Amino acid sequence: MPKERPVPTSSLPQAHPWMPTSPCGPDCVEAETPPSAGRLRVILRLASALLVLLLAGIAGPLLFLMPRRVRPVVVRTLFGAMLRAFGARLVVHGRSRLVRAAAEPQRGVMTVNNHISWLDIVALNSVQPMRALAKSELRSWPVLGGLIRRAGTVFVNRESLRSLPGTVAELAEAFRGGAMVNVAGEGTTWCGKASGRYVPAPFQAAIDGGAAVLPVALRYRLTTGEQTTAPAFVGTESLVASLMRVARLRGLVIEMFVCQEIPAGRTADRRELADLTESAVLSALGMTAALGSRPWQPRILQPEAERIHRVSAGRSDSAA
Repeated sequence: MPKERPVPTSSLPQAHPWMPTSPCGPDCVEAETPPSAGRLRVILRLASALLVLLLAGIAGPLLFLMPRRVRPVVVRTLFGAMLRAFGARLVVHGRSRLVRAAAEPQRGVMTVNNHISWLDIVALNSVQPMRALAKSELRSWPVLGGLIRRAGTVFVNRESLRSLPGTVAELAEAFRGGAMVNVAGEGTTWCGKASGRYVPAPFQAAIDGGAAVLPVALRYRLTTGEQTTAPAFVGTESLVASLMRVARLRGLVIEMFVCQEIPAGRTADRRELADLTESAVLSALGMTAALGSRPWQPRILQPEAERIHRVSAGRSDSAA
């Protein structure tokens, strides 16, 4: 049996005991030396990304003036252009499931993915535009903050437990209105070779709002097939540092696995619904996880055996 991969210690502050945290940090990405692009290519990528961002800033306020059928085409085009700007290739398995799920405007759908990078939402929206549940800090991001707000994002203040019921209610109302909203399963980023327990609070909104849940698994690898943590946006790293590392990366492939939908009403227990979703994502990635009541433990993917090994983290599960 291969040895368990060590779990690094996160330096992120924890505002309260139930705030989502991840042990992933600089050690996860600095241990790798993936292929690098040349300096000229990096400059061209950054310039292309800036151009796409400027176009998005211009198009954002105009979206509501466009015909309804045109809007998703424009959004997909812009997000797809951003992926290409960074030299990333997207491979989607089960694309039709995502498209079909969005084709019923009167039905709420919550897409849930394992959270690794800022590229997650770019990849998802390049296939199917959707709203998102995002941390409140994103409101203040230059240019992007305005775009995120106009996209109908539901913001969550992760540091305040008191604000959580209001966020859940707002999310449930969006589902009742037929919205498709993307949620990061763990509530924070992990490196991709490890994952955490899925936070149950958003699943309460899906239950209250009568929404179906669509699990989506994401994996970042190189063209050689080797999984990479380079795109991970973890720890206290700045967005600029993450952008630069992705721009320097050569041969990035984003794999997206759209799983079978979990229909509305499948269960009235948010923890069970979170576990079902988590299990579907892990299975799509070749991982395994025993469901049921158990202590919170990170799951570490052993690339050599494509197995998951649970490592004790000394923390109890939350019902938040």
